[in-house]
Amino acid sequence: MELALIALLFLGTLLVLYAFGVPVAVAMGATVLTVMVSPFGPDLNPSLLSNQLLFGLNSFTMLAIPFYLVLGRLMNRSGMTEDIFDFANAVVGHIRGGIGYVNVTASMIFSGMSGLALADAAGLGRIEYSAMREYDYDKDVALGITGSSAIIGPIIPPSVPIIIYGVLAEESISDLFLAGIVPGLLIGAVLLGMVGIVAVRRGYGGTGTFEIMNVLRTFSGAFAALVIPVLIVGGILSGLFTATEAGAITVVYVLIVGTVWGDLTTTAVLEEIRDATVETFALTFIIAVAAAYGLVALELRLPMLMADAITGVTENPTMVLLLLVLLFLLVGTFMETIAAISILVPVLMPVIDMVGIDPIHFGIVMILTLMIGLLTPPLGVILFVLEKVTDATFEEVMYAVIPWYIPLFLVLILVIFVPELATYIPYEYGQ
Repeated sequence: MELALIALLFLGTLLVLYAFGVPVAVAMGATVLTVMVSPFGPDLNPSLLSNQLLFGLNSFTMLAIPFYLVLGRLMNRSGMTEDIFDFANAVVGHIRGGIGYVNVTASMIFSGMSGLALADAAGLGRIEYSAMREYDYDKDVALGITGSSAIIGPIIPPSVPIIIYGVLAEESISDLFLAGIVPGLLIGAVLLGMVGIVAVRRGYGGTGTFEIMNVLRTFSGAFAALVIPVLIVGGILSGLFTATEAGAITVVYVLIVGTVWGDLTTTAVLEEIRDATVETFALTFIIAVAAAYGLVALELRLPMLMADAITGVTENPTMVLLLLVLLFLLVGTFMETIAAISILVPVLMPVIDMVGIDPIHFGIVMILTLMIGLLTPPLGVILFVLEKVTDATFEEVMYAVIPWYIPLFLVLILVIFVPELATYIPYEYGQ
């Protein structure tokens, strides 16, 4: 009864405000104030709230967010996304169903730079979809491959959702980045397998013949972009720099390459920095309010009550993780990923600690599950992005992605039951 009453006040207020279109940070802040002035919550303490908002952002790792946001934008603006697509097409385009392989391969390469699923869907999505339609791929297949491959972005490092999870969970960003490598590559491999099956069943051909000179030419054009994931992952693995420092180094690298050898102008750079600054403020405001939200949750003993409720059903870590995955799938259907992470992580971390789930493993499972939510109606954001960058209706996009849930859920199940897929690299080679 106590848990139900607190959940109604603490979560109900938030969800009602969110349902009415109130921005998530404002909704969380309003919920905190509502709980504090109610007879069930802690006393309203402006000094405590202001300190929590301030120190919730007082983290060196938070600097990684603007760096990777700027990085993805500068890459799009400099034409690196097209270079990546051309190189992938030269390498695997000649295979039966080749342009589908190109779609997934380009997303895997681009994911090592942008860190955002929406950046992939919006940046590469239009190019990938148009190319597939030009080679007479059915609309549903083109939409399904483009949408499902976009979620690789936040799994393979770098990843903005992983950074936010790491800040809120107080876990190493570098270790979390390394933890995403194998699951991200596994998603790509399984999607490639699905592309092969679809290509055979529908009789799709390749985009031409394999020409080594074309591979070398496109590799030369994409070389500057291909260096970026090597810098990020190689630098972290070797211990030369942290994930935050990797972001700063790669931004400087893209600025030099884009302005000296590319099409980046001073005006373009300033525009992208301005837009990334706006996004950074929005994300950091959410995180600051999430810190206050987590404090009130702790004052209400909500994590402990939730832990008692879950362990009353089962204390098996894998079963608890499966229960939480169901929660994430539900939340992911109507809430944006960053918002879901900001709300759930402060509440769930004590539960994770109590039942003995590895926080690195949990973070990857949580983010992967929420990424699937980006493809799930009614509010899956990637569905709306594909509607805008293609000639498809929302209904066509929605039905097109349904078969592609199969490989995504297959990888999710593997990562849940084989934690080493996420934990081996960070614990063996992490800092």
